[in-house]
Amino acid sequence: MSLDENIRAADAIVAELESQIVSGRLRNKSPLPAERELMEQFGTSRTVVREAISTLSNRGLVESKPRFRPIVSKPDYATVLNATGNVVRHLLNEPGGVKNLYQSRVFMERGLVRQAAVSATKDDISDLKSALEANKNAINNSEEFYRTDNAFHGVLYQIPQNPIFPALHEGYTSWLAPQWAQMLRLPERNLANYKAHKAILDAILERDPDAAEEALSVHLKAAWEYVRVTFDMDAE
Repeated sequence: MSLDENIRAADAIVAELESQIVSGRLRNKSPLPAERELMEQFGTSRTVVREAISTLSNRGLVESKPRFRPIVSKPDYATVLNATGNVVRHLLNEPGGVKNLYQSRVFMERGLVRQAAVSATKDDISDLKSALEANKNAINNSEEFYRTDNAFHGVLYQIPQNPIFPALHEGYTSWLAPQWAQMLRLPERNLANYKAHKAILDAILERDPDAAEEALSVHLKAAWEYVRVTFDMDAE
């Protein structure tokens, strides 16, 4: 088989297995058929089968581990976003890449806090209060504070009950993590961020979407300035 023929054969396997995964014929979390079984089913070589499985793995449709049969992973919004992770991380290295992604997060969260101020339920408020309390208790533990900071923002993404939004939050957290990991984390900065979170929640409790958006904007603007100075990025 020529290289082009191998590629076409692998694409055919990918198309068929993807169809079976999406339709449920291959059940979520079940193992794929063994390599030899796939070779016989599609009348092709081990190399072609492995290339097809690699493609499925890159698309987030199977989970592959050495010495284990790949496991079916039925796609959801998080799967789709995770599959783009490597491309996004590459784009972050482009001029303005981090700023562009961060601005999209600011735009998103401004809408989310307005939504929360208008429509947050008692359970949503309880979740926000619990997340804020955990954030407060972690002020002197920067690693834990980072986790609880993400968790507080994560609640905002859950309130609209749209499955795309929590997946986006996971994406933002993952894509921006390399930048956050390089930044100096100090208790005094944690305290400032906690106070910003409290101002956001206070505005939500007052059912004031304008105040909630303003508190969120001030918070994320200050956070971006810290990023910009840390990495010596242009102000514009």
